[in-house]
This record gives sequence, structure tokens and C-alpha cells, in this order.
Amino acid sequence: QVQLVESGGGLVQAGGSLRLSCVASGRTFSSYAVGWFRQAPGKERNFVAAITWNGDSTYYADSVKGRFTISRDNAKNTVSLQMNSLKPEDTAVYYCAASLSINRLRLSLVEYWGQGTQVTVSS
Repeated sequence: QVQLVESGGGLVQAGGSLRLSCVASGRTFSSYAVGWFRQAPGKERNFVAAITWNGDSTYYADSVKGRFTISRDNAKNTVSLQMNSLKPEDTAVYYCAASLSINRLRLSLVEYWGQGTQVTVSS
């Protein structure tokens, strides 16, 4: 069993930065691929970024490539999402997610979800 708790959301102006954190409980966290998804009002939840269990590989949605960076520290059971050059279209609730494999995660086949953190980017 893995529980995920996100933090770090907030209100920022366009062009600004935020850093989201996802802290996990559970001894097996390091075995899971972890990612971030986001859901804007009235829209579907979409994949944003993911990282393999050992941090060797990362994946990003085209819309955030070059602006967002995902990283993890298994010793601290933490995954972070550094978001730079934020745009109003990045406004959404951001969810941390864990899955048994990176391929499942990229297909939104998620074993565990966090409760989400709101990110609002003003123009």
C-alpha cells in the first residue's frame, strides 16, 4: 500500500516557477514508477511527466518539455516536479500517481493517486 501526498501548489504569474512535491508512505515506494498528471476544469486528466523507479529515465508530455523537470529521492520517498516558464494553460489540479511500471503509468494505468494540489497561473 502506498499513500501519496502532494504539496507546493499555488498562484503564480505567467513566466514564474513552482515546485511540486509528492511524499509517499509505504516501504515499497522505491519499486514504483511515479508521475504527475493534471486536470483543468471541465477537461480530462492528462499525463504530464513520469520517472522510473530508479530515476534513470524520465518522460514528458510535449506541452511541458523543456519547462518541467521531474526528479525523485527514494531515500526520502519524494518525487518533485519543477515547473518553470509557467503559462496560463498550465492551470490545473496536479496529481501525483504511482504505478508498477513506467509503461502503465504513461497509459494512465495507475495503482495509487494523490489527492491533488491546485496550480493557478495568472496572465
